[in-house]
Amino acid sequence: MRAYIFEQFGQKNLKIVDRPMPKPADNELLLKIKSVSLNFRDHLMIEGNYNPKLKLPIVPCSDGVGEVVEVGSSVSGWKIGERAIPIFTLAWQDGDVQREYLRHSLGGPKDGTLQEYMTVRADGAVKAPIHLTDDESATLACAGLTAWSAIIEKGNIKPGERLLTLGTGGVSMFALQFGVMAGAEVLITSGSDEKLSRAEQFGAKHGINYKTYPDWHKEVAKRIGLTGVDHVVEVGGMGTLDRSVKSVRAGGSIYLIGVLSGKSAPVDLTPVLMQNIRIQGVVVGHRRSFIEMNRAIEYHQMRPIIDKTFGFDEAEVAFNYLKSGSHFGKVCIRVS
Repeated sequence: MRAYIFEQFGQKNLKIVDRPMPKPADNELLLKIKSVSLNFRDHLMIEGNYNPKLKLPIVPCSDGVGEVVEVGSSVSGWKIGERAIPIFTLAWQDGDVQREYLRHSLGGPKDGTLQEYMTVRADGAVKAPIHLTDDESATLACAGLTAWSAIIEKGNIKPGERLLTLGTGGVSMFALQFGVMAGAEVLITSGSDEKLSRAEQFGAKHGINYKTYPDWHKEVAKRIGLTGVDHVVEVGGMGTLDRSVKSVRAGGSIYLIGVLSGKSAPVDLTPVLMQNIRIQGVVVGHRRSFIEMNRAIEYHQMRPIIDKTFGFDEAEVAFNYLKSGSHFGKVCIRVS
């Protein structure tokens, strides 16, 4: 079977190799991978910016969906032909995250999904929503579950509350869709008026162009008043955190998910202390929450937003497209 690996850091070192067909253990499933979706974490991992001590070689990518083609002898609840989505942190079933769980994360330090076949523990996967395509299902394990964990699992967002989400990438668009599903008033930022217009078609109430309004927190206040939003999905990192703090209400929550604009920058923490603002780190989520998210997606017949799908031989092109920031929603690679 074919698999992508990198033996040295750097995208130029990403290559296809032939590997032996994996054989499932008694408690495992063998999956024929159908589609993989890309996350910025995957890019950081390949470049060595996420974990420079990562043991190589490794198969990249954390998101994907596959067809069950073989079932281990002690496995129950799975049938050949069903579609399975491996969970990002294979050992995390429920409860608070433990550091030990993170040692079992796909795409680093464990081999990821960008390969034609892979084995996964039967309790390390969930069933794909029936109404979704392979590409749509491949977006759920990381981007989808991260957004769900932030605003539903941790934020318990309520109808009428206000949610601000930054950008129009995968996590942000899922946050928009889940926020609308929960009855929230959603604000979204982008550097493109065209993308903002598209986001409004998915239910965004306010679109704010951060190029037109560099101090976009002032525009947030202009749109909804000085009280501020209840929740912020913060994917920019330290380059945008200061404006997020200025956008959230006293007692509100900021969910720190990404570092697209940098890992470090001066931030005035006084408002955080004086206004009882919660800054919550979010590392994807556990299996129980994944199952609940999929149940809600099926009930509401929600469809993840796919920007573009590339072929298996086009991984480098796909990663370049992801890095360009041109995408609206998710970028996928069709494996089979």
